[in-house]
Amino acid sequence: MTVTVPGTVEISAAAVAKLAAQIASENPDVGGTAGLLGRTVPGGSHLGARQTSLTSLPKVSAEVDGDRVFVDLAISVRWPASVPTVTTDLRERLRSRLGAWTGLTVAEVDIAVTGLVADQPGPRVR
Repeated sequence: MTVTVPGTVEISAAAVAKLAAQIASENPDVGGTAGLLGRTVPGGSHLGARQTSLTSLPKVSAEVDGDRVFVDLAISVRWPASVPTVTTDLRERLRSRLGAWTGLTVAEVDIAVTGLVADQPGPRVR
């Protein structure tokens, strides 16, 4: 945050992105994505990228334009959760919580689901 004029506070896009990642991580059905060379790649784990994980933070970027913020997320979703339900809930939570925490209007939330993550199976019984 940078104080620009007495009585006003400017919130950086990086701070907004970190808040959005934290909000997204609070949903147990949302996690991070496999990446390759800093980019999100569907199926990237087959190319040697790190695995998708429900315990890692989603990839988030934000742009602040005056009092409006635009957020882009790349997430994985726990299988068999409903992708439309998870993304709708996430979009509503981001609009509500980011708006309340920052005082900014969340103008747009774009969500890319780049992978589905199955719960880890338990030990096999023979």
